[in-house]
Amino acid sequence: RKDLKGAMEILIEQKRQKLSTVEKLDEHMDFASQLIFAQNRGDLTAENVNQCVLEMMIAAPDTLSVTLFFMLILIAEHPTVEEEMMREIESVVGKQELQS
Repeated sequence: RKDLKGAMEILIEQKRQKLSTVEKLDEHMDFASQLIFAQNRGDLTAENVNQCVLEMMIAAPDTLSVTLFFMLILIAEHPTVEEEMMREIESVVGKQELQS
């Protein structure tokens, strides 16, 4: 438990340092960034931030995999929805290669 907590503190500090040096925050805004800014404003404590990030790291992969599994099943069962999704992706992305 202590090792995991220490690792989270290190990761959060690295994120905090990265946020302080970037030119455009838009490209680096995520849930952890929002938590760090909430701490800076005094809305959260460092312990709150650490706990949220830890819970996100532990719980997110499981819930995400289940959600993606069911989403893919639903898409497979509804080919017209899949076609609509592909048209929308193509209209936004165009000929560009998709990136995560």
